[in-house]
This record gives sequence, C-alpha cells and structure tokens, in this order.
Amino acid sequence: MTAVAALKDIFTRNLRQSGIYIAFVAIIGLFAVLTDGMLLSPDNLTNIVLQYSYILILATGMVIVIIAGHIDLSVGSVVALTGAISAIVVIQRGGPWWAGVLAALAVGLVVGAWQGFWVAFVGIPAFIVTLAGMLLFRGLTLQVLNNISLSPFPAGYQKIAGGFLNGFLGGNGYDVFTLVVFGIAVAAYAYSQLRTRQGRQRYQQSVESFPLFVLRIVLVAAVVMAFAWQLANSRGLPIVLIILGVLIMTYTIVTTKTVFGRHVYAIGGNLSAAQLSGVKVKKVNFWIFVNMGLLSAIAGIVYSSRSNGAQPAAGNMFELDAIAACFIGGASTTGGVGRVTGAMVGGLIMAVMSNGMSLMGVDQSVQQIVKGLVLLLAVAFDIYNKRRAGAAR
Repeated sequence: MTAVAALKDIFTRNLRQSGIYIAFVAIIGLFAVLTDGMLLSPDNLTNIVLQYSYILILATGMVIVIIAGHIDLSVGSVVALTGAISAIVVIQRGGPWWAGVLAALAVGLVVGAWQGFWVAFVGIPAFIVTLAGMLLFRGLTLQVLNNISLSPFPAGYQKIAGGFLNGFLGGNGYDVFTLVVFGIAVAAYAYSQLRTRQGRQRYQQSVESFPLFVLRIVLVAAVVMAFAWQLANSRGLPIVLIILGVLIMTYTIVTTKTVFGRHVYAIGGNLSAAQLSGVKVKKVNFWIFVNMGLLSAIAGIVYSSRSNGAQPAAGNMFELDAIAACFIGGASTTGGVGRVTGAMVGGLIMAVMSNGMSLMGVDQSVQQIVKGLVLLLAVAFDIYNKRRAGAAR
C-alpha cells in the first residue's frame, strides 16, 4: 500500500470518525485566529477544562445510552438533584465534604436503578421514562432545597472542580509534574495503539503503513503535549481533568474490550439478532441506566463544586448539550454506532465554539443558533453516510 493510498484509507475507512477530528482542529484554528490567540492562552484553556468538564462527564455516559438505541432526557435534573443532596449533607447538616460526595453518588445509583427498571423490565421507552424523570427529579430538587439556593461548600469540596495538583516536581515558571503526567499518558496511548496494530496484523486485517502510524502518534503526542505545556504555564493540572481522564480511559475500555460493551453495541445495532444470540437485553439495559445515573451524580458533584453551591435551576439544558456532543462526535441516531472518544471530541467542539464566541463578544442568542446548526449538520452527515453506504451495497 503506497503512502497516498494509506493516507486515503485512514480518512475514508471511517469518515464519520476521522472527519470529526479534522473539524475539531479546523474549529480550534478558526477561533484561535478570530480571538487573536486568546483561545489558546494558558488561562483560557484551563477555564475551558473547568467550565465544560461536567458536560463531558455526562457525554461519557450518554454515548453508551445512545449506542444502545435509547436517549436520556433526565440527566440535567439528576445533576441538580445530586448536587442538592450533597449541599444538604455538607452545608445544611454540617457533614464532611466526602459524605456529600458519597450521598450524591448513592442518589445517582438509585435514580439510575429506578429508570433502568422501567425501561428494562417494564418495557416503557427510555424517551418517556426519562422525560418523566426530568420532571420528577427537578421537582424533587425543588422539594429538597425548598426553592432556595445553598452555599458555600467547604474548601475540600470546592477543590473537586477548582483544585490543582502542582509543584510536586518543581519547575521554573511552569509545572513539571503536569508535563510528566501528560508524558506518561502519551506513552500509554502510543503503547496501546501499537498493541492494537499488532493485534490487527496477527488477524491479517488492514492497517496503515508504519511511517503513517508513527506520524499519527507523533501528531497526537504533539497536540497533547502542547496542551499540557499551556496548563503547566497556568495553574498546573486540574483535579477535575484527572477525574475526566480516568473516566474516559475506563469507559473506552468498557465499550471496546468487555463483554458488556459488545452487548451494548449488539443491542443498538440489531436488537432481534442480539436476543437470538443470547444477549441478556433487559439486564444490559438496566445497567446502562444505572451507569448513567452514576455519571450524572459525578457531573452533579463537579458542577456544584464549580458553582460553590446548589441551585434549584442547576443542570438546566445539560441533557441537550450532552446529547449534542454525542451526535456531533459520530454517534448514530439509530444506535449501534459511537465512541467515547468521539463524544469527547464532540463535547470539546461545543466547548471551543461557546468559549470562542464568548471571547469574541457574540450574543448568547447567536451562540444558540450556531450550536443548533452544528448539531443539525452533524445528524445530516450521519444520514448522508448511511445512504451512501446503502447505495454502495
């Protein structure tokens, strides 16, 4: 395979996934120019991580829900409810910060089990169950908070979304620890990709040429380390980024390397075939929503920590941002298709656009219009690809 043919194969083998990365780079470049470089400044990149981390956490769980052919409209209300429970335990009752975290996680699991029961075992469509949940859990939030806001959280709780790890290894004007952590992450990524390549070669599957493989790893490493350098020159490594990184790695493995992940794709791709193949559909669907409840609780903890309090209106429209991130990142509207990494890129595209337009002073109404058009184009691209694939057969 020639270098040109191999390069073409990389971008056409899965256009929906490769295209989103190209679009992401292009959008970053565009807003970097339009904001005179402010978008890529160390402090602004740190703020993007802090401000949009909870949407990325929600998108991690939402993409699994969408792959299985469902949707969850309740996650914004669950974010509000879990944040409210944490505030009651920590602020109103005077409990330690970690007790609020545990209480929020417990509530998230109960909420997920509640919705999973109705979807998996009663057979009510997830759209209806979670629409009811959106109303139910928002009402419970108002009841718990008695229609008032609670603040502030103690310093320990605030560090979850606002704290940084730095200074452990020194550095002259920059944080060496941040660079080391990202360096280890890049090395782990390179090793993982090499193992994947070797596995495909053993099964005689097509892979790109080795020079192009190395080029791809180098480009990824360069982008990641450039991002790390900017963080290192700001306030160091955000704690919330560590939480997000662990979740991304965990759920990437879950969706690609485990039986549960394969069953999720099977259910979304062809439900009848999955049932005939012995997949325990009810059990898988139940745990999909339990997992979504857990991740909504984590997002609720991060959001309440970031805002330093709990408000009755917290999490409003978060579900739409999470769903948009998944579809922009390559998930299919009919299920069976999607990746955690794609959802992360989709979420980052939304974050970069919002942040870039804010830096430019664009009115909030115009920002909503732009994001709506981007979502519409992403779904239109999905439909176009399906039609083209059908015509090719």
